[in-house]
Amino acid sequence: MNEEADEFVFAPLGGVGEIGMNAALYGFGPPRARKWLMVDCGLAFPGPELPGIDLMMPDVSFVEKIGRDLVGLVITHAHEDHIGALSFLWPKLRCTVYATRFAAGLLEARRLSEAGAPNIKLVTVATGDRLDIGPFNVELIAVAHSIPEANALALRTPLGLAIHTGDWKIDPEPRVGHRIDAARFTALGDEGVDALICDSTNILREGDSFSESDVAKTLMRLIGEAEHRVMVTTFASNVARLRSVAEAAQAAGRSVVIAGRAMERVVQVARECGFLDGLPPFLSLDMFAALPREKIVVLATGSQGEPHAAMARVADKEHPAIKLAAGDRVIFSSRAIPGNNREVNRVVNKLCDQGMEVITDQDHLVHCSGHPRRGEVAQMYDWVRPRAAVPVHGEGHHLTVHRAFAEARGVGQVHGARNGDIVRLMPGELCVVGKTPSGRLLKDGDVLVGENDGAVRERAKLGFSGVVSLALAIDKRGDMVGDPDVMLAGLPKRGQSGEDMGEVVDEAIFRTFDNLPRQKRRDLDAAATAIERAVRASVNAVWGKKPQVHVLIIEA
Repeated sequence: MNEEADEFVFAPLGGVGEIGMNAALYGFGPPRARKWLMVDCGLAFPGPELPGIDLMMPDVSFVEKIGRDLVGLVITHAHEDHIGALSFLWPKLRCTVYATRFAAGLLEARRLSEAGAPNIKLVTVATGDRLDIGPFNVELIAVAHSIPEANALALRTPLGLAIHTGDWKIDPEPRVGHRIDAARFTALGDEGVDALICDSTNILREGDSFSESDVAKTLMRLIGEAEHRVMVTTFASNVARLRSVAEAAQAAGRSVVIAGRAMERVVQVARECGFLDGLPPFLSLDMFAALPREKIVVLATGSQGEPHAAMARVADKEHPAIKLAAGDRVIFSSRAIPGNNREVNRVVNKLCDQGMEVITDQDHLVHCSGHPRRGEVAQMYDWVRPRAAVPVHGEGHHLTVHRAFAEARGVGQVHGARNGDIVRLMPGELCVVGKTPSGRLLKDGDVLVGENDGAVRERAKLGFSGVVSLALAIDKRGDMVGDPDVMLAGLPKRGQSGEDMGEVVDEAIFRTFDNLPRQKRRDLDAAATAIERAVRASVNAVWGKKPQVHVLIIEA
């Protein structure tokens, strides 16, 4: 193919081969002069393998490199795994961001409430709009999801039409937000869809997803039957779920108290957008103690076991305002995201040990997914009838199963893309035509570092084997001045045969130092290296692990 011919390409930066951190690029033009459109800019939460890391987000070094060739960024919906990284990464992008009123409202609320959040250049758009952004014509198509104003995108270029589904499901009664626009997808299929880039999150599950209206009926019953306090935790952004809880509370003669800053922001924006019309105002935390036990429902953040969220603080008896008692009912109107099971179980078990009645989705229909199961994905393929497909938004297993599923539906070309691939959608065959830098940026306190940053790797090692820090002084003759200053952190006090660990370290220092020739003692680097190796070996001999050893020698 002519190197200078126009191509329409897809380049995922995150969310392909993993859950969360969704970010993608679409490019149009010849390889050396493409214009790029970004879709979403989300984050993910780290596991225990990244100690001290607060958030993960996609590496956007490629986007920084293309500079002004980035013509814009379109947000499909306002979940954190689709917009959460914008506050941190927009200063690297500097492009116009197109978002619906609800998503834009959440971004603006974050800017006003968080120090240092950038003033993002926002253009508010609406479902059904068609936008000309550089060489791309972008149409926003209504889909149902577990958040208001979710949209798929129809991306038109002179070479053809691609549909980026974003997160979606088919829900006949979503309660808040749109139903999926089946007629529009069918019409696009009639127009001719060259490529479908489709959500894979629930492809392993047969049938169709439950409806939000089914969950609402269960919550109405469970809250209405409760004898004492009720506390419900769910994803803060699930406005339909917040509304269902509030309606159930109202029917039971209870007031709703909000716990968690993220949920307070969502409630504020949802009220501004009219999604909570007809409901009485929610109460602040300082009203908790004043309400009778049988007249309150608490809506709280922390459904994923986040240690600093309201739910975990209540379970740990550390929340300044909320105190539960035995017999109170706690409803987890959520499902643990893969990787969060241990943290969620910790919170659930603590509540159970305190005598609370804990209800999860394993007990009752208190949660439904916002993603399509196989039956719904099959319906999407029947509507759209794409020439080619690229499964996204899933781990390796999800993507592999989705690829086979699409092929079984008669799709002629299906590509198993991964983060960092530049996949040519058209013209011609689906294939990888290049690579972008891909990986993760890690929020470490107030600093963004690369995933291979030495400090992060060292911290993981420290968590495994601890650290020995020691300092000593040597005079000009090569004799030690005074005693070494030694600090042990993260080591057991005694070895396998009862050896005192401090004495083991001291013995290794003095033995090694005494055996060094005076000339080598005066070579401070050589002496430090010898002592470091000896201490590590001696500790390993009595413990079975090699700590990090830091040696400082000064000349007195």
